[in-house]
Amino acid sequence: MTDFRARPTSHRYTGPAITLHWLIAILIAAGFWIGFVMTDIPGFTPTKLRYFSWHKWIGVTVFVLVIVRLLWRLTHRAPPLPYGMPMWQVGASHAVHFLLYLLMIAVPVSGYFYNSAAGIPVVYLGLVQLPMLIAKDTALRDVLKQVHITLDWVLLVTIGIHLLGVIKHLVIDRDGLLLRMLPSRR
Repeated sequence: MTDFRARPTSHRYTGPAITLHWLIAILIAAGFWIGFVMTDIPGFTPTKLRYFSWHKWIGVTVFVLVIVRLLWRLTHRAPPLPYGMPMWQVGASHAVHFLLYLLMIAVPVSGYFYNSAAGIPVVYLGLVQLPMLIAKDTALRDVLKQVHITLDWVLLVTIGIHLLGVIKHLVIDRDGLLLRMLPSRR
């Protein structure tokens, strides 16, 4: 069994990995915010439709950036976890990160399929219409809408767990783990 812990914890993620992490995090936060706001706007106003477009554009962008991040991650090893970290925490860390990646792909895909089943094209940045992979189907639309909403909530909870882990390492363990993902201060 591979031990993912090592001394010291001064190893950092690469610049591209850090940039992708924070860019994706900001976009996901914006996507959630727009999602909550747009669903509270009654009717089909121009503002609501604009928010829906922005929400879709963010989802497509997150999907593409996560694929880029995964490709980067496959070719660039993550820095080791702190030496002495209990193996259950190592396992929990890997499980949460795996679930985050899975959800960062599944949420945009479910939204895209939901739009296709609703017969609504996704026109990225108002310029590129993505192909409709699913025929218009009201029953499937309703199922995919619920799948998308459920995956959104699972992603939100998983992000919360991730943030609790970060806070634990920052406040309780004080092991410098957060510094690995912060931009360099040079």
